[in-house]
Amino acid sequence: MKAPSRPAAKRPSGQRLKAAIVRSVASSTAIETGQRIDTLERTLRAGSSKYSRLKLAR
Repeated sequence: MKAPSRPAAKRPSGQRLKAAIVRSVASSTAIETGQRIDTLERTLRAGSSKYSRLKLAR
């Protein structure tokens, strides 16, 4: 007997995906460093970085 198929999971939109990634990175970093998640999220969303002048290779 064949198991019932599950509907395909919806993919998050661009903004929701970016928010999920920011939350995930902040949470992981908070666990490793002991900093607060909300503080790290604000820092990531601000986009400021001490290495902002460096360009990544493409």
